[in-house]
Amino acid sequence: MGAKVVTDDTFVSDVLQSDTPVLVDFWAEWCQPCRKVSPVLEEIANEMGDRVRIVKVNIDENPETTRAYRVMSVPTLTVFKGGQPVQSVAGAKPKGELVRLIESAL
Repeated sequence: MGAKVVTDDTFVSDVLQSDTPVLVDFWAEWCQPCRKVSPVLEEIANEMGDRVRIVKVNIDENPETTRAYRVMSVPTLTVFKGGQPVQSVAGAKPKGELVRLIESAL
């Protein structure tokens, strides 16, 4: 399954209109902590894919979405449910903390 790449053009359909909660990973190519969190998100996507979707938004390539959600640092991980951001955390976090973040929004 894994994380899906989402862009400014697909954010509304892939995230805001999703029937399932979505964890959005706002990341950048140059961001070292983003590289650390990426394999953890892949694990979570494989384990929890039936309950939550994991998507990635490259902040450098998608300035509209980045600006709309006031992403100031990367990685920023935000859970969207029913088209609204409900939980958010900045920085690379351990897997357990990310799972708790997701579960609190389910």
